[in-house]
Amino acid sequence: MTVNKAAPEHPAASDYQHPGSWDLDLPPLTMPEMFLGSAARRGDAPLADFMGRRFSYADIAREARRFAAGLAERGIGKGDRIGLFLPNVPIYIAAYYGTMIAGAIAVNFSPLYTVEELSDQVEDSGITLLVTIDSAAVLPTALKVLDASSLKGLVVGRLADALPTVKSLALRLLGRKQLTAIPDRADVHHWADFLGAQEAEPVALDAQTDLALLQYTGGTTGRPKGAMLSHQNLTANARQVNAIDPFDPEDPDVILGVLPFFHVFANTCVLNRTVLKGGMIAMLPRFDAKQALKTLERVGATSFPGVPTMYQALLDHPQFAKTDFTSLRICISGGAPMPAPVQEKFGAATGARLVEGYGLTESSGVVSTNPYEGENRSGTIGQPLPATRVKLLDKENAELDAPVGEPGELVIAGPQVMCGYWNRPDADETAFARRGNDTWLRTGDVAVIDAQGYLQIVDRIKDMISVGGFKVFPSHIEDVLLEHQAVKEVLALGIPDDYLGEVPAAYVTLQHGDDAEISAEGLREWTNGRVGKHERLKLVEIRASLPKTMIGKLDRKALRAEVLG
Repeated sequence: MTVNKAAPEHPAASDYQHPGSWDLDLPPLTMPEMFLGSAARRGDAPLADFMGRRFSYADIAREARRFAAGLAERGIGKGDRIGLFLPNVPIYIAAYYGTMIAGAIAVNFSPLYTVEELSDQVEDSGITLLVTIDSAAVLPTALKVLDASSLKGLVVGRLADALPTVKSLALRLLGRKQLTAIPDRADVHHWADFLGAQEAEPVALDAQTDLALLQYTGGTTGRPKGAMLSHQNLTANARQVNAIDPFDPEDPDVILGVLPFFHVFANTCVLNRTVLKGGMIAMLPRFDAKQALKTLERVGATSFPGVPTMYQALLDHPQFAKTDFTSLRICISGGAPMPAPVQEKFGAATGARLVEGYGLTESSGVVSTNPYEGENRSGTIGQPLPATRVKLLDKENAELDAPVGEPGELVIAGPQVMCGYWNRPDADETAFARRGNDTWLRTGDVAVIDAQGYLQIVDRIKDMISVGGFKVFPSHIEDVLLEHQAVKEVLALGIPDDYLGEVPAAYVTLQHGDDAEISAEGLREWTNGRVGKHERLKLVEIRASLPKTMIGKLDRKALRAEVLG
């Protein structure tokens, strides 16, 4: 269905709800019901295009049900956790929905994780199996985690099996450095061998209370926490996003899938929403500007969800001017603030509408977006989705509403809001604000709401650094630097970057302030060898002292004011 595209004017207030909310019915719906319903309806229609090879809804549904059968044959079922350590490849879709058909809970892991990061989350989530592929970028890490953790086994797919015939042969013959041999051991299963002979029927589930996904996020501290997302959380958010789509349901719906599925933005906007509507995802295992442009034109993509750095990279690529964007209608940007010049240039050059939205892992992906039709207000995160309520709380006292017309902490209520954090009731206490009978998810972001319900983020309560849409925690960088024997004190901040929005920088004092053997560049290189790709420092500055509060604590706020003005 389609809801109103713009809100009527009303006085600026501290709370707001989309005027179409009352028109959107969201009855309980499980993920298997959503997926298998689309598969029954769409059948032979393509669900995925992977490097030119197409997989139908029926193909992937069959494989998902056989994966669920393989889990059941090994005693894995309702409530068990299955890890997905995968880039965007077809078996991700089959493993994701197959896990849920079996009644188990999917757990997403970034393929960029180090052994330590993956091990920590494997132990925290208590996964039974980890699904991965034979790529040299992920399988060696997965094998090390298997040997050093409580993980019971791996299920490994072959990348070559997903490719068109010619590309598959080329990878097998010429791309061996890109692959890692699957070892012959009892706790490592080939994907094809793991699948059951029969197609499993979905396990009975309660959409409201049974969990579908554990999605890790840093929350308000540097230690990742698993956001517990129910079946209803995920299907509701997919339906909310689909409800603002004004296009004819019979028109082609082809999504360029370069956002990684392990990220909650892609999980909702690229995967679940597309499956709900019965569209096709043109999948790429990683973002490459040239390949993205080529794929967009080849498949006639109608939509491209991305982060601002992706749109900038496309604009910068020499192939951009030669690409036919006739099919492209809507691009949705999230994960980081969209620079106005990028938005304007991309829209003018392609003829597509580029809108900015906002969401959190804890909200299943999407909270608000600028409308696909109507006024697209640059610098805002748009209006709340249907069935979503937002409110502003006083920045200093969450027990009070923000004064009308004044900035306040953005809090959210809606069917997409998580059930809580996995095994972290302590974190739940600070994640939610309870007012009477209402429970609100706290975002830590300071916002304003205008008379038409458009939201604008004006500040952050959290210390997170947003690097091209990925969240980086200063505390983690600080902990790593403090392992260096020469470092005495450290504060990490996000500093502006034209391409990524923000990049990490660290300001340190030394144990021996006049130590001539320690250089800022040496500390930067040392740290960057010990952190993830998006955590790498752009700058290290050695100082004689760092600002402190009156009680002697390091004062990040004062340093930020000094550095950023």
